[in-house]
Amino acid sequence: MNIVEIIEKKKRGNTLTSDEIKYAVNGLLDGTVKDYQMSSLLMAICLKGMNAEETTELTMAMRDSGDVLDLSDIGKTVVDKHSTGGVGDKTTMIVGPVMGGRGLGITGGTIDKLDSIPGFSSDVSDEKFISLVKTVGMVDAAQTKNLAPADKVLYALRDVTGTVDSIPLIASSIMSKKLASGADGIVLDVKCGSGAFMTDFESAKCLANAMIDIAHLAGKKCTAVISDMNQPLGYSIGNLLEVREAIHFLSGKTQNPRLYKLVVELCSQMFKLSDEYTEISDSEVEITIKDAISSGKAYAKFKEFVCAQGGDVHFVENVESDSLVIEDIKLDIVAKKSGVITGIDAEKIGRASLALGAGRETKESEIDLNSGIEFKKVVGDRISKG
Repeated sequence: MNIVEIIEKKKRGNTLTSDEIKYAVNGLLDGTVKDYQMSSLLMAICLKGMNAEETTELTMAMRDSGDVLDLSDIGKTVVDKHSTGGVGDKTTMIVGPVMGGRGLGITGGTIDKLDSIPGFSSDVSDEKFISLVKTVGMVDAAQTKNLAPADKVLYALRDVTGTVDSIPLIASSIMSKKLASGADGIVLDVKCGSGAFMTDFESAKCLANAMIDIAHLAGKKCTAVISDMNQPLGYSIGNLLEVREAIHFLSGKTQNPRLYKLVVELCSQMFKLSDEYTEISDSEVEITIKDAISSGKAYAKFKEFVCAQGGDVHFVENVESDSLVIEDIKLDIVAKKSGVITGIDAEKIGRASLALGAGRETKESEIDLNSGIEFKKVVGDRISKG
């Protein structure tokens, strides 16, 4: 194997073999392939692309660079729900508790948001990860140091070489972690719009299909939903604000219609990946969700989940009184004229919340878990001046 020949081969648009891809990835980790050489290969991939088999081989090489969890002894279907990220997306905190008691194991990632609950920890060992899926029915875990470590190294290179926006590289990055987590099935929520990485439908569809192809070639069940991110999802943006909205949703207080519709769709897809519920209809899914909420089961499951990962349940139960004492630093934005809201630019609102401290501008940035934006009105609502 010769890394320069591999770079030249991809530069000409030819297909790389499994051995060539493994050589490049493993060489980057052991030092035989230099950063600048891998950067050249990444640029060649970005410009020439990869077919489904190449992308899958890259994903598997990244997956196999570290630990791969074995969840086979859990005794029920384990589904990993993943979102490609959007403005105000708190669906994992809702879908998990709704589905966690239905004979499904749920894994998902909403790390910073849940970290706004005192004591909550997404830093769990492999053993605890398996135990939580078995006993609670759901777990939220940060990527461990040895879960697809090649992905971290490759992403750091992509970030500084202008090679982030490549569908094969995005798909392999996401799916290497999903496959390493050991789930039986994967439900992908691919965001599309001004507040998403994929701003148009065709690119979102290409990414969704690329990830589904990887999963199927790797022997996993997978399905994808393409959801709108031209406006924020729900009534709030910001870590603690979104936790509070999820609690309101699960306890039946307030449910944003767009968020509710997406929750129903994601739950439906998760059911269809399970061995137990493959034939369930959409109407039965909605009945199940309504029952989980009206009976209090979903809210109780959320509290059980928080407690199991070290979180303060008293804080959850008193989220209104204990956590948002912000009257002195709150700004109300009022309408200058009467009318109907026809749009809210998710990308601009996302940037505004970032400026407030609700997100990270760099990896080293500190997040203000209490900051954010709350919407009293959303698209379609009529408003009066003032």
